[in-house]
Amino acid sequence: MELQIKNETNDSAKSYVINKMIEYNMRHFPDDLKGRYQVVNLYLQDLNGNVYGGLVGEICWNWLEVQYLFVDDSFQNLGYGKKLLSEAEQIAKDKNCDFIKLDTLSFQALDFYKEQGFELFGTIQNAGRHIHYYLKKDLHKR
Repeated sequence: MELQIKNETNDSAKSYVINKMIEYNMRHFPDDLKGRYQVVNLYLQDLNGNVYGGLVGEICWNWLEVQYLFVDDSFQNLGYGKKLLSEAEQIAKDKNCDFIKLDTLSFQALDFYKEQGFELFGTIQNAGRHIHYYLKKDLHKR
């Protein structure tokens, strides 16, 4: 049998790949970490339900990964980003996560994340002609 590579939108094929990767990973993680998955979606909303920002991430095994953190321009520098991160950190602690990881670009929020206790662990140069930073915050004091 010969296989072909196709570049297409195919939800069932995508689900197959994701589920098989999860299945493979499960064979390699300790039993106490298996099944530790939770979506974390925190939104900044007014009383009418209008969204002005939020944090999107997921708890996976023993960490929380922040995929997106955004605050609308008109609400920046008012502490909402810090509040979102703090709420996410509390969720991660409640779920016994060991760390939080996230990434940011050089024109985004590197200094903000450092102020929140995140430490740089890697960079990629020339990511869209910017620097792509990878950060981590340990949740357990040593």
